Amino acid sequence: MLKVGVVGVGGISMAHIPAWEAMEDVELIALCDIREERLSQFAGKHLYTDFDEMLEKEDLDILDICLPTFLHVEHAVKAMERGIHVLCEKPVSLKEEDVEKVYSCARKNGVKFMVAQLLRFMPEYDLLKQIVDSGRYGRVLSGSMSRLGGIPKWSWDGWMGDEARSGLVPFDLHIHDLDFLVYAFGAPEKMVPHRSKRPDQDYLHVVYEYGDFFVSTEASWYASPYPFTAAYRFQFEHAVVALEGGKCVAYEENGKVLELLAGGNVPKEGDAPEGIRVLPNDAFGNELRYFADCVRENKPADKVKQEEIGCVLKLLLQVS
Repeated sequence: MLKVGVVGVGGISMAHIPAWEAMEDVELIALCDIREERLSQFAGKHLYTDFDEMLEKEDLDILDICLPTFLHVEHAVKAMERGIHVLCEKPVSLKEEDVEKVYSCARKNGVKFMVAQLLRFMPEYDLLKQIVDSGRYGRVLSGSMSRLGGIPKWSWDGWMGDEARSGLVPFDLHIHDLDFLVYAFGAPEKMVPHRSKRPDQDYLHVVYEYGDFFVSTEASWYASPYPFTAAYRFQFEHAVVALEGGKCVAYEENGKVLELLAGGNVPKEGDAPEGIRVLPNDAFGNELRYFADCVRENKPADKVKQEEIGCVLKLLLQVS
């Protein structure tokens, strides 16, 4: 039985915690947050407001870091130096050099470290990568990806709206789609960014060029309460594959229209806590299960590779 602790009981942890609890061979034993009121809902767990105290008193196999971005590296290093495997929410940091810092710490202490890049575990995006890799519809000719919504006003201490702590839209939101592009296609040959940034909102548009095809991306925190949407549309030689309105559909050149994943729905208000909107699938469960299996079976957690994480951060720093 793997023993798991979570540090940071904010919005994203409300997706992680149920996923851990659903695993029969994993025990979520400890939670830590400096806000005592956030912990009151978890009676029966070992609860801490001091992270060092949790590390001292608990015998953890895995630490799941759900803290604000600027706190990730400090807490990851502390845990790994005690021999604890670490799963860390994205982005690992706003600094490119921190990628080597955490991965070298993991190697030095003989533990596993993985950044929780969710789209790699999301069925709608996993299917797209399978189509790309298999050549099922021929070569990619063009693509578009979007992740749009209103500016988050619910974060602790307003940290998400503070560029020095969150990196704003590039690092908090656009990172999802860029990470998928690096995962599926590698580093782009060229990129053309445009950004409209004001104190009350942030919008980013980037075209990534890959030689014989390009992908247009956009991400936003609008000042208005624009409903969250996540979508993609890829043009292949023999079909268009799109995730739109929560449905993944292939429009084939022979006239057939195939719904590739059944049961998708547009996320509704209240589907996830504190303004976080995700497609209704088991991506978080897939992600956490993968990492737990890597720990249990002592195999590399290389579905998310260090060099890809480093590449993504380097590109984000250029478009910011």
